[in-house]
Amino acid sequence: MHSGISTTLRNLFVGAALALGVGSATGQPTGALEAAVEEGWTQPRTSWGAPDLQGIWNNTAWNATPLQRQTEEDLREIERRRAAFARSGARGLGYDIGVWGEGVRGGRSQPPIELSHLVVDPADGRLPPLTPEAQARLNARREARRGLSMDEPRPGAWVEDVTVWMRCISRGLPDAMFPRLYNNNYNIMQTRDYIVIYYEMIHDARIIPLDGRPGLPEDFRQWNGDARAHWDGDTLVVETDRFVGQEFNLIPHGGGGAGTYSGASKELRLTERFTRLSDDFIEYEFTIDDPGLYTRPWTGVIPLTTIESPDSIIEYACHEGNYSIVGALSGALARDRSSSQD
Repeated sequence: MHSGISTTLRNLFVGAALALGVGSATGQPTGALEAAVEEGWTQPRTSWGAPDLQGIWNNTAWNATPLQRQTEEDLREIERRRAAFARSGARGLGYDIGVWGEGVRGGRSQPPIELSHLVVDPADGRLPPLTPEAQARLNARREARRGLSMDEPRPGAWVEDVTVWMRCISRGLPDAMFPRLYNNNYNIMQTRDYIVIYYEMIHDARIIPLDGRPGLPEDFRQWNGDARAHWDGDTLVVETDRFVGQEFNLIPHGGGGAGTYSGASKELRLTERFTRLSDDFIEYEFTIDDPGLYTRPWTGVIPLTTIESPDSIIEYACHEGNYSIVGALSGALARDRSSSQD
């Protein structure tokens, strides 16, 4: 039973507080963090005795929290890109332009726990380097997409050049657990033998066995992989492999719109740990182990909260073959015809 914030989340908060200059000289968390945990709190349990994680959880408040600790160089580069975009007045052919309109930005609630970044291992809060082969692939994709907006097909390319997220096929894992501008709700349901995680975005439902059954055959690949779960004390551990090797956004800021391949290899193994900390908080910890992409495994933490969660999750009306794809591809064809006539 937890009587307070876990060590990982506590250390992450302390790092954020020190970076922001609000922590105490002894490195102890401030009162804002302790207020997230109820004194004398007791772990709720199901009728069969398992920790009860059920409910609708969200992480919207952290949708502006960087994945990795930002350096001064990172911050200067962000400001440089923002200024360059503002000066250019450019309009692209990608999904966000057509749906949101130019310059639209999403808001966020004040996080009940302030974090400076999500990566907790390596200890410096920075992602490990890519392998030389993965870096070469990333550089090639960036060069091929130079001057194109998010999800804008390259000249002569077709739907395969559009991300599987825009195509409403999958956000991939762990990206499905990362907070975005909207639809950051997760409905967790339990039985004795299964955990079900229903994602509002792309309306995926992961049905994860808890009964110790063997994994699928090695050549049986799925967008969300093949997951098996077990309890480690009061922590739910989910281990997933057998991905298709095209998972979205495993290279943060990886050039965008890189088509169905965005970095992950078929060697990807994802370990997730769900630990309930109080009535209102779950610590979601994830570890990426992909020797075909990164030079070492890395771990991040994202809080899940019931604060501002809805009473129910409504339909996410997105499906493969949706009309926004027609618009993006039609725009790309018109662009290519115009270029050929110049």
